[in-house]
Amino acid sequence: MTTEIATLGGGCFWCLEAVYQELKGVQHVESGYTGGHVVNPTYEQVCDGNTGHAEVVRLEFDPAQVSYREILEIFFTIHDPTTLNRQGNDVGTQYRSVIYYHTPEQHETARQVIACMASVWDAPIVTELSPLQPYYKAEDYHQNYFRQHPLQGYCAFVVAPKVTKFRKIFTDKLRVPA
Repeated sequence: MTTEIATLGGGCFWCLEAVYQELKGVQHVESGYTGGHVVNPTYEQVCDGNTGHAEVVRLEFDPAQVSYREILEIFFTIHDPTTLNRQGNDVGTQYRSVIYYHTPEQHETARQVIACMASVWDAPIVTELSPLQPYYKAEDYHQNYFRQHPLQGYCAFVVAPKVTKFRKIFTDKLRVPA
């Protein structure tokens, strides 16, 4: 099996992680940070908004089961790509909408998907498209966060609705029936 890597930021990494963990073809999801200038940043440093890093998820996926295009289409469905440096009440550059491409092919696919999605959204898409930069894994307590804390306030009111939306729209893409 050949796998590929995708790195995406769409607000809080807990939301993206929770959705992509349920996507058929995704082998591994990891929360982390990239796009900034601080080496090995901590969550607290990233939250301060001065590191330049975005909260991201790094997906390892089997392109025979799910394409990079499908991963991006889901990405544009589960977050708002029209709000600059913001997702809901999460505000700051660390919550920006961003696609970090790993290959020229990913770059071209992302450009195409962004162009297609422009007709879906009422406001202009502000999603940043950048080459992959040094990536840093987030602290262990951030990994599998929604699975471990589904009743925590943020998870119940912000993450869970995104997971529910994903399950409803992408029923045929679920790893296991919801």
